[in-house]
Amino acid sequence: QSRPSVWRTIVQMVIVVFIAPFIPMIIAGQWDWWQAWAYAISSSLAFIISRLIVARKHPDLIAERARFMQAKDTKPWDKILAPLLGIGSILILVVAGLDKYYAWSRASTLTVNPSAPLWASLVALIGIVLGYGFSSWALIENRFFSGTVRIQTERGHHVISTGPYRIIRHPGYAGGLFGYVFIPLLLDSAWAFIPAVLLGVVMIIRTALEDKTLQAELPGYKEYAQKTRHRLLPGVW
Repeated sequence: QSRPSVWRTIVQMVIVVFIAPFIPMIIAGQWDWWQAWAYAISSSLAFIISRLIVARKHPDLIAERARFMQAKDTKPWDKILAPLLGIGSILILVVAGLDKYYAWSRASTLTVNPSAPLWASLVALIGIVLGYGFSSWALIENRFFSGTVRIQTERGHHVISTGPYRIIRHPGYAGGLFGYVFIPLLLDSAWAFIPAVLLGVVMIIRTALEDKTLQAELPGYKEYAQKTRHRLLPGVW
């Protein structure tokens, strides 16, 4: 990698591993919040482990993801949607932290039970781990898993149909969405479901547009879509 790419990778690592996962605790000022620690650890480990594997299996993908915002052939609509996904994922954590600090959910009619039972927190944590694990599997399997939607002709872009791509066409989005919807439950924040739902809408729109782009511009993708029929949710869409 070039020196700028290395520095971008380091900055991304610091933000994703050491800052973003801890946003709820930073905002709430509560470091004895075990659910927030569970989220932070699972999120950080998913990122670190998947990137270490990718660095060995597809080292060129690390460089691609480090410079994805500089790609000139990114689809115009994704220059809006890609940042929105990043902002949305952070917003869930920000709202959860604010909710904890101000006790919005406890004072709101949005929730009947002011404190989620232990079993609900554990189910949510399992859901997050499974979702992030599935998304990481897609990243590891697909050396063209870029940060923005574009046809990577300079990297020999072709259809990937192995691993989780045998199940659905966009497993990265599916795993991320599955994990995101469990974050408000784990962090016991009814209000955090609002950005989570909005993030889900943006992700569905991006999935539809990306799939349409791939069918139109990536050789062999139409044939792949006929075999793997569902985009995001097996048996539904």
